[in-house]
Amino acid sequence: MGAMKETDLYPPVKAFLEGQGYEVKGEVAGADVVACRDGDLPVIVELKTGFSLALLRQGVARLAVTDAVYLCVPRRAGRAHAAAMKENVKLCRRLGLGVIQVRLSDGLVEVLCDPGPYAPRKSKARQGRLLREFARRQGDPATGGATVAGLVTAYRQDAVRIAGYLSDQGPSRGAAVAKATGVGRATRIMADDHYGWFERVERGVYALTEAGRRGVSAYAGKLPAG
Repeated sequence: MGAMKETDLYPPVKAFLEGQGYEVKGEVAGADVVACRDGDLPVIVELKTGFSLALLRQGVARLAVTDAVYLCVPRRAGRAHAAAMKENVKLCRRLGLGVIQVRLSDGLVEVLCDPGPYAPRKSKARQGRLLREFARRQGDPATGGATVAGLVTAYRQDAVRIAGYLSDQGPSRGAAVAKATGVGRATRIMADDHYGWFERVERGVYALTEAGRRGVSAYAGKLPAG
């Protein structure tokens, strides 16, 4: 079987649109597929063997001609492709573009979304999480664009405060740590021990591990003064 070509997508797309009552022609004024039907806007379909920034730009440019613009790519097997298509469809919805997928093995054409104005729904839960993290974080310890590994979150800042206290005072009760550091959930953070910094030496009393001492050295400078 030879390499897949954009022209392989044309026959099933043409047949699909003709089944909807359109007259279909290929390569009209630079557009891969143009379909016309009395009383409707012309439909433009751009064919590609895969999603790319160039395809998205091409689709957006076609919106200057008609609001009915679709991007068409072949359907591929596997979860990775399905996940990528889901994200690509989300992006195309935001751009006002439709998406068509063709299964070349039997010519099945699937319309994954139709073009149209996009009105995104805001997630109150996600907005709340963002604002809570913003409010809890002390200063501005993380550089924008940094990788997730080692990111200084509000949680990590709390852990550093606790570790710093234990480094100075030695094994301590959770209530004492919470009062001294201002970290109300100090006992829970030490008990969960996500970073391997803390160890329980007796009921309600925690000490610093060697990893915790290294954490104090690595992150203490990320805390604002005072």
